[in-house]
Amino acid sequence: MAKQAYSEVVSQFGRRILPDYHPYTQFVARVAKRIVKVSGMDNLQWEFHVINSNEPNAFVLPGGKVFVFTGILPIVENEDGMAAVLGHEIAHQLARHSAEKLSFSKIILLLQWILMAFGISPTLLNQFAMSFILERPFSRKCETEADEIGLQLMAQACYDPHEAVNMWKRMERAGGGDIPQFMSTHPSHKNRVAYLEKEMPSALAKRASSDCTTELKNFADMFNAEWVRW
Repeated sequence: MAKQAYSEVVSQFGRRILPDYHPYTQFVARVAKRIVKVSGMDNLQWEFHVINSNEPNAFVLPGGKVFVFTGILPIVENEDGMAAVLGHEIAHQLARHSAEKLSFSKIILLLQWILMAFGISPTLLNQFAMSFILERPFSRKCETEADEIGLQLMAQACYDPHEAVNMWKRMERAGGGDIPQFMSTHPSHKNRVAYLEKEMPSALAKRASSDCTTELKNFADMFNAEWVRW
């Protein structure tokens, strides 16, 4: 399923996917490598693609396939902001949220069968109830988990976790406001910022416990070596 989804995305965006040597792609890959290294998932065949589109978005497919739209680059502004986005997406992979959502969908289907067994047909009203009472809150839970894990990952990779808060504030200004949270599959920007601020002491402690001087030197050496080869 993951391979099929990846092929469909690549086919959909085609020539809008920037080449590996493009500065935007190199920027994303440089930040991503630091996040992946601390995630403990460097055994996956990670691929990071940048799509030339004004949409301020990014997403991950199972198996380590991450897509970033150029529309989000003015919002992230810098490497720390990019680390907030990539930390969140890599956290989805680390927490196996795709598998969780697939399993949860099976539970929803089972509940629908049970309702039908009791003579309750899956009307539009029941479908809305399932969506607002079960599906969307579950999706928001996964997003909040990814925010928390992503904040820890970017801190451990020696990025500034404060920039996660700043990035979501910029996202809110760029988006022109949220729909009510109960209607969304994602937490509201306001609640997201509040949650990240609550988790900030833990993230700062994680960054303080990391050997950032050594880490940054290692990544600088690696980047310089790759640049020379190129």
